[in-house]
Parts: sequence; C-alpha cells; structure tokens
Amino acid sequence: MIFDTHAHYDDERFNEDREQLLASMKDAGIGYIVNVGANLDTTRRTLELAHKYDFVYAAVGVHPSDSAELNEDNFELLREWSDDGRCVAIGEIGLDYHWPEPGKDVQKKWFLRQLDLAREKRLPVIIHSRDAAEDTVNTMKEAHAEEIGGVVHCFSYSAEIAKVCLNMGFYIGVGGVITFKNGRKLREVVDVTPMDRILLETDCPYLAPEPYRGKRNNSTYLPHVVKEIAAIKGISEEEVQRITLDNARRMYGI
Repeated sequence: MIFDTHAHYDDERFNEDREQLLASMKDAGIGYIVNVGANLDTTRRTLELAHKYDFVYAAVGVHPSDSAELNEDNFELLREWSDDGRCVAIGEIGLDYHWPEPGKDVQKKWFLRQLDLAREKRLPVIIHSRDAAEDTVNTMKEAHAEEIGGVVHCFSYSAEIAKVCLNMGFYIGVGGVITFKNGRKLREVVDVTPMDRILLETDCPYLAPEPYRGKRNNSTYLPHVVKEIAAIKGISEEEVQRITLDNARRMYGI
C-alpha cells in the first residue's frame, strides 16, 4: 500500500475526472493521500475533499508564493481550519525565491507565523523551499523547527542540505524528479537519507515521473518512484512501500 504524502487534487486540472480518479485509488494500491493547501481558497477546497473521502486527509496553509494574501484577519481562518479533525499538518509553507514577488520579508514573516501555528496546534509542517536553501534552513533554526517536525517536500537541494534537515528530525519528500535523467542530485540525497526518513509524494498535478513526464501527474504513478528508490537502496519495492507508509503514518499521526 502506498501513501501519497503531498497532492493537490483540488487543482482545476482534475475538474473533469476528479471523482473517478479518486475512486480508483484503492484498487491501484493507494491507501492514503494528504491533499495540501497552497492558499486560502485551495485550503478550503482541500478540507472539503478530506471530508468527502475517508482516505484523504488535509494540510492547511499558505504557500510562500501566495503569502501576500495573508493578514491578521484571514490568518485566523488557518487557525480555525487547523482544528478540523481531518487536518493533519500545516502546509505548504516556506520560502520560494524563484520569482521576485512576494518579497523575501513577506515570505519570511508568514513562514515564521505558520511555523508558530504548527507548534501551537502540535501539527507537523510541510515545507516548500525553492532557490532559498540558506534562508529556509536559517528560518527553521530560528523557529526551533526541530521541536515541530515535518517534511521538506519535493526536496531539490544537495545531500549536504538534506543532512542539515535530517539532523533537525525532518523527513525528505521524494517524487517523480528521482526518475528524471537530470535527477542525479535527488538520487544522491536518497542515497544518504535513511529509509525511515523518506516520504513518497506526487505534488500532483505537477512533476509526473518517467515515462509520464510532462503529463498530468497522479498518485497511481508512484510505483515508478518506488522502483527507483528500491534500486538506490538495494531493497525490494514492497519494503519501500511498507517503510514509507509507516513513516507517513507516524509523521501525520494517522
């Protein structure tokens, strides 16, 4: 059984076949899915999905690229939603410097505030970090994120940065990129990461693995990621599924 720890089935690219696709998951060996909010609207839809499907859980949060929408009033919505029984994490939150807006100060402010919310609610965090390794790690240290726990999802940095995150007790999120020809850096990260710290994820509809690269991703493609991890670690695909399932259930408290 596979646990997809990071998906976005609220995305409009699933509008035409969302119900049929989610209904097919259990037969495809997908036992659990955490759907992850990226802004206030998608977080609201994420909770709706989690209440509709018993194997779908929710993460509530605002992605750094959408952090300018936050203010003191609507931040209270996140606090309210985090009390929902279907919410298992705060995310996705973090820093993304790929684009110039929102500014770094805005992103850092709301990253810290959402880390504080996770501490308050005793929930793990799902961290998004793109082109911001140093500031992400420094912010995690500033917030004593090792006391909160969670995952650095869609990990895109070096094995050295991975070790820093691992030393803080974080999990490493691994998805379709590991199957890409240019995925060498992620393969090196998986090589140095203990199996009990690896989580499977799709980030669907993005980052479909080979041989579906460039197409809409979904959880049923995760066996391709499992196969690559098994080859790197020299263990069976069944063992990868079992260990990553246990990891995800432990982190999310499911």
